[in-house]
Amino acid sequence: MRLQHLHLCGLTPYSLASALQSRLVAAVLASKPPSAQPLPPPTVLTAQFHPIYTTGRRDLPSPSAEQVARLRATGADFYPASRGGLTTFHGPGQLVAYPVLDLRRHFPAGRGIGAREYVALLERTVRVTLDRYGVPSMTLCEAPGVWVTPERKICALGVHMRRHVTSHGIGLNVDTDLGWFEHIVACGLEGKETTSLRREDVIVKGGVEEVAGVFVGELARAMGVEGVEEIGIENIPGGEDAPVTEGLS
Repeated sequence: MRLQHLHLCGLTPYSLASALQSRLVAAVLASKPPSAQPLPPPTVLTAQFHPIYTTGRRDLPSPSAEQVARLRATGADFYPASRGGLTTFHGPGQLVAYPVLDLRRHFPAGRGIGAREYVALLERTVRVTLDRYGVPSMTLCEAPGVWVTPERKICALGVHMRRHVTSHGIGLNVDTDLGWFEHIVACGLEGKETTSLRREDVIVKGGVEEVAGVFVGELARAMGVEGVEEIGIENIPGGEDAPVTEGLS
């Protein structure tokens, strides 16, 4: 078994990535017993989005109409997501990675893992990725994600699970304009800062696409699968019917 990787080149509308993710999840769920449909391979969708603020399931009460209007006035879109966590920003220069995995069936030798183990696996994978760029990192007990210091967060994490099938994932700041985060309390963490590889004095020549390849490769190793297979949008169930946008691979 190999880990499939679909990278959406350039800036991608959040709505497109969300639709592709939903199709991947639906295909895995449709293969659940007693179905005779084959289990699709584990797949990671990576992209960088047009500027957008998204909320999580812990955002209670939901942002008011005035708060949404204020965020949209920055030039970003706004969308309530089904992931865990609180409000965050996605945009140019940030790697978003959405692994769609069956935690009970996509691991070797039938070794399933639970939700907490999965979150820890994602955090470790991000940390190993950062190690490749010489950036020390840590996790904090009180807040999911990855930090370079107890005050500076470099990677947000929020997942959703349905019948042990994962969606959503991580947002790792590579060369993100950190000014976007000044309009929110990112992930609900008062008094904390957001950082990026660039702010930590690391310039990635290959940008988000390069970091995506490193992250997915490390995720495959963490899962214990045979490697990574790069795929195109036509390999996604129903992907041939997805809107055609410039920059897709």
